[in-house]
Amino acid sequence: MGHLNLPISKRSPRQWRLLDLVSAAFFAIVFIFLLLVFTPLGDSMAASGRQALLLSTSDPGQRHRLAALVELGTQPVTIEACSADSVDHMPCEDPRRNSQLSREMNFYRERHCPLPDDTPLCLIPPPKGYEIPVPWPESLHKVWHSNMPHNKIAERKGHQGWMKLEGPYFIFPGGGTMFPEGAVPYIEKLGQYIPISGGTIRTALDMGCGVASFGGYLLAEDILTVSFAPRDSHKSQIQFALERGIPAFVAMLGTRRLPFPGFSFDLVHCSRCLVPFTAYNATYFLEVDRLLRPGGYLVISGPPVRWANQDKEWDDLQAVARSLCYEIIVVEGSTAIWKKPLGDSCLPNQNEFGLELCDESDDPSYAWYYKLKKCVSRTSTAKGELAVGTIPKWPSRLTKVPSRATQMKNGIDVYEADTRRWLRRVAYYKNSLNIKLGTPAIRNVMDMNAFFGGFAAALKSDPVWVMNVVPARKTPTLAVIYDRGLIGVYHDWCEPFSTYPRTYDLIHVAGIESLIKDQGKNRCSLVDLMVEMDRILRPQGTVVVRDSPEVIDKVGRIARAIKWTATIHEKEPESHGREKILVATKKFWKLPSASH
Repeated sequence: MGHLNLPISKRSPRQWRLLDLVSAAFFAIVFIFLLLVFTPLGDSMAASGRQALLLSTSDPGQRHRLAALVELGTQPVTIEACSADSVDHMPCEDPRRNSQLSREMNFYRERHCPLPDDTPLCLIPPPKGYEIPVPWPESLHKVWHSNMPHNKIAERKGHQGWMKLEGPYFIFPGGGTMFPEGAVPYIEKLGQYIPISGGTIRTALDMGCGVASFGGYLLAEDILTVSFAPRDSHKSQIQFALERGIPAFVAMLGTRRLPFPGFSFDLVHCSRCLVPFTAYNATYFLEVDRLLRPGGYLVISGPPVRWANQDKEWDDLQAVARSLCYEIIVVEGSTAIWKKPLGDSCLPNQNEFGLELCDESDDPSYAWYYKLKKCVSRTSTAKGELAVGTIPKWPSRLTKVPSRATQMKNGIDVYEADTRRWLRRVAYYKNSLNIKLGTPAIRNVMDMNAFFGGFAAALKSDPVWVMNVVPARKTPTLAVIYDRGLIGVYHDWCEPFSTYPRTYDLIHVAGIESLIKDQGKNRCSLVDLMVEMDRILRPQGTVVVRDSPEVIDKVGRIARAIKWTATIHEKEPESHGREKILVATKKFWKLPSASH
């Protein structure tokens, strides 16, 4: 057999190995390119890359482009979860950011919101071990420890009856610093001097509320209390209040008016709230006076009322109250109760605090980022029946046209039409859209664009409470909502809301695009707004959005990107206009366990 003699290569084995590697790399690159271009894997990897970029805030332009990509919905983009350490994140009350600000008048503990470009575009995850909240009314007495595993209050305040840890639950015996025996006997004691029962008092404000047991137990008397406290060393007191199903939000009485209209509350309560009422020429007492209805009641329990080493502060507090002609009803132990006068004509020309009536041009209902004023708000600026005892008792005040509604153009007709419209719409929600209103699944409700509070009024018979939000740039109708015996706040939806994550069971909004527009132009992003809605919505919570078909389509695209399950429905047969209704459920998703 013959042999084929091949010429011996002049290349060394080392050179051959190098050529093999280069060739292999070339063919691998070609294969990967073909794989990405012609298979679904390429789409999947591209989507993952976009998702990773969504978490980047280093380039605002890139963030805007990605938000636009979500809004367009032409490619499957999912906004990813934030990190595990963000489970309780509140963008405007972030201690890490705000600790650098001025301490004067507690400015650093007020709202200070980052720009959207400085915020990651991601979804706040639930904490490890999160459970669907205990339903109302059981939640008044116990909540899951794993939903807010913060033991500080239980350890520090357990002996005062605030709360204690029992097995998998935090238990709330109903006590407080000034009522360690429980809120019920404390409220009964107040009832000896104040008309707690019978509907005369309906709206209350609890300042520095702790875990809000006072407001929680007033609900049995049909008194609706707005409980507030700052995000402070206790860390989670408002979070506990909302988990219990008690109306509450995060706020600080610092340099600005609280976000409520003038003459809204029938009762203002401070139980060891530590507000320095007479500091800064009694500025904080004047803010309480702005919020309290003529004929309303002020209760201060704890310092400085007959408190050791606070004789001067107690004397000053009594002097301020006298200057404004408040009637002292009783001082018992360390609790003092005053009644506000019906008019503003009593203020003397001379008093030791130099108090004067505000200028007639001052509107006591301006309260969104509005500096506190060192003057006395005039009740005469709000015409009509405002006084406790004059305004109709609850529940008739819910449906009687409030006098402050009559000040608006065609106010009576608009109010009555709005009331009828929402009764019809809520019936449709329950009967045709199967929204679980009236069941234990829904307790904490928000109406993001409340107008006259017609949606909340239509839920009167349901075991819910509603935070009625009146957008700060819209007609200021919040006073009418309070006159009806409902509660709410001013807010601008181009900023995050002052609440913890996972605090509402149902969020309702009619005209969602109007919340971010000004004179036809967008002031902020619908994507950012819906990511914020997701932050404050509980897992398995419900969102109801009403708007034009075009806007609803856009909302539906964003809903998919934030892991909501959404369906679109026709409006009620009796309604006019082009509206459609989107009903969405937030999925109960969790971070992978490796993230913890």
